[in-house]
Amino acid sequence: VQLQASGGGLVQAGGSLRLSCAASVRTFTMYALGWFRQAPGKEREFVAGISRTGGSSTRYADSVEGRFTISRDNAKNTVYLQMKSLKPEDTAVYFCAADWTASSTWIGVMSYDYKNWGQGTLVTVSS
Repeated sequence: VQLQASGGGLVQAGGSLRLSCAASVRTFTMYALGWFRQAPGKEREFVAGISRTGGSSTRYADSVEGRFTISRDNAKNTVYLQMKSLKPEDTAVYFCAADWTASSTWIGVMSYDYKNWGQGTLVTVSS
């Protein structure tokens, strides 16, 4: 599986960005998907995840709950992360991740839950 993330950039605090991650895989609907981020000098952390079935089957880190929305478009083999009300502390490199699962409800929240990773896209939020 190859994952290509895009959509990062520089935005002012309070602004919005939408990240995209396109997957090159034939069986996209068999993959749970996640977004993680890594700020300078910090560990990679979970941001949001979505199950194979998508829809309301999502999970979020407490720090982004209510501000970020993860979604997937199976027709386009793409997962999105809509980010609103951005804060300077959201500044990080954002990574998308995917893992094959037979479960329709599983959502991984740890880095080791995912075997496939994109290259990362930088989000910088200025104060």
